[in-house]
Amino acid sequence: MPVTDPNPPVLEIRDLHKSYGALEVLKGVSIAAKKGDVVSLIGSSGSGKSTLLRCANLLEDSQQGEILFEGEPVTWRGKGPGRHPADRKQVIRIRTNLSMVFQQFNLWAHMTILQNVMEAPVTVLGEDRHEVETRARALLDKVGIGDKCDVFPAQLSGGQQQRAAIARALAMQPRALLFDEPTSALDPELEQEVVRVIKALAEEGRTMMLVTHDMRLAADVSDHVVFLHQGLIEEQGPPDQVFGAPKSERLQQFLSATVAA
Repeated sequence: MPVTDPNPPVLEIRDLHKSYGALEVLKGVSIAAKKGDVVSLIGSSGSGKSTLLRCANLLEDSQQGEILFEGEPVTWRGKGPGRHPADRKQVIRIRTNLSMVFQQFNLWAHMTILQNVMEAPVTVLGEDRHEVETRARALLDKVGIGDKCDVFPAQLSGGQQQRAAIARALAMQPRALLFDEPTSALDPELEQEVVRVIKALAEEGRTMMLVTHDMRLAADVSDHVVFLHQGLIEEQGPPDQVFGAPKSERLQQFLSATVAA
């Protein structure tokens, strides 16, 4: 009888492959985030970082490999290019527990900030509106924009919109947070507002998987850093090793170019 892990990773990816037609973007990537882990994905544009995150959240279909949420494997139908998740209810349950924060804030323009944060817990999870409103207001306070509940997204700066998007993700009470370049659309001053929130979440012990171009952020918050190059893991390890003593020539070049920029 197989031995099951009593504390499986919140999110585990095994030998994942993803292609767009003839273009192979992920060529067999394995990665895991245990409860409380912060895993950062770094690498050049086109290395597969964002695609990996989107596959993990089942926003994109992968052609090969396994995705497990708290030890439960995603069930698939079909093979190769025709492969897709077999169980719609499982997809919704996993997505609900893996809240994603995107590069572009994706807030609903016709709703106030408070309504944006409340919408999914009320409509998707069917939670009590008054309880959700209390939680939403507390989360907006937590990310530093509690005074913006009744304004619309267009009235906020980019940094404020991204913090609202983080509050919206937290409102689902997810088991893990997935961040896809959460600061890359912001200027440096506004970027720091969002970085402070992400650091505070890491200090709370939130499980997070983070695609970022900000090496300082990755070094500060991560338990584990993964450097992707051309769809494969070129190097990985704790941040002091990856940033302080990189082994591969490609990672050394990448870090030199990043520092120079």
